[in-house]
Amino acid sequence: MYFQLNEEHELIRQTAREFAKSLREGAIERDEKAMFPFSSVKQMGELGFMGMMVEEQYGGAGMDTLAYAIAIEEISKIDASVGVIMSAHNSLVLYGLQAFGNEVQKEKYLRPLASGEKLGAFALSEPEAGSDATSQHTTAIDKGDHYLLNGTKNWITNGGNADIYLVIAQTHPEKGHRGINALIVDKGMDGFTIGPKENKLGIRSSDTHSLLFSDVKVPKENRIADDGFGFKFAMRTLDGGRIGIAAQALGIAAGAYELALAYSKERITFGKPICEHQAIQFKLADMEVEIEAARLLTYKAAWLKDHGKAYAKEAAMAKLFASEVAMKTTVEAVQIHGGYGYVKEYHVERMMRDAKITQIYEGTSEIQRLVIARDILK
Repeated sequence: MYFQLNEEHELIRQTAREFAKSLREGAIERDEKAMFPFSSVKQMGELGFMGMMVEEQYGGAGMDTLAYAIAIEEISKIDASVGVIMSAHNSLVLYGLQAFGNEVQKEKYLRPLASGEKLGAFALSEPEAGSDATSQHTTAIDKGDHYLLNGTKNWITNGGNADIYLVIAQTHPEKGHRGINALIVDKGMDGFTIGPKENKLGIRSSDTHSLLFSDVKVPKENRIADDGFGFKFAMRTLDGGRIGIAAQALGIAAGAYELALAYSKERITFGKPICEHQAIQFKLADMEVEIEAARLLTYKAAWLKDHGKAYAKEAAMAKLFASEVAMKTTVEAVQIHGGYGYVKEYHVERMMRDAKITQIYEGTSEIQRLVIARDILK
């Protein structure tokens, strides 16, 4: 076992950390006004962060999952909204296209996505298909040379600003989850409408929308892999996506901890910095321990994926634990800041709001426990 990062991973950390510094200014305004960070996303494309795990032959950076997790961690320390834009794009869209798309699809769609020229979104959730992803009411009826797509998707990250969407839909209801397909849908196709932006508790500068499909003609060549592979496609994609959300949660926790630690050295009560009070020291110690444990779980899941080993359970463990650490750590960071923690100027209240979603999307904490339990009991 070797716990030191190699030179390439350290360089990725430093690059991501330097980029993330530019996110601090404006983060509060973006949060309050729910402003999409267009310039930051463009810059991430220029830095290679929007195609980190895509092979170089398709215009990607050709890096591994661990490098990707490190980058998301560093970016999410400052602004988790930017972190999740990058995560959904890389984990849920590019990974699936590279792993299961054909060469024509890779050239047409993967290449511009990997360069950051275009933005991607993954559309699985529906009003009645959240944790129960098998309950797909969106239909893709086979019409010979095309599918006729009808239905509604909701809670779609990058939903309003994406150019390319991977949409999961039911083609053969009689086959249940074996009748589901994954389709590539372009923005602007006739009958494809983007609903209003959701007014969210946290990650507010990440745009979340409903998508509405009314007799959208999707060419048959836009189906990913074999007929009926859509559900497996979604589940395998989500396994990798959970590593990205674990890294996001880890970053939120680590960023809040760093702010709380710095504040504890500045705030004076009873004649000394509050970091010299045992009550605060215990909070900081617990935060440090849990963040480091979350980091090891996240990095292990990434390592397993990179080495071609089974990682679904470990990804679920990392996502479950890191998200709970993010929630707990940000609450404690607000507490350490006292009254200042409750106002926007000090960032930690934003981070507390951002943390909550990591326990919900890409599989709730309850679903992660089911994934883990099924694995250990099989």
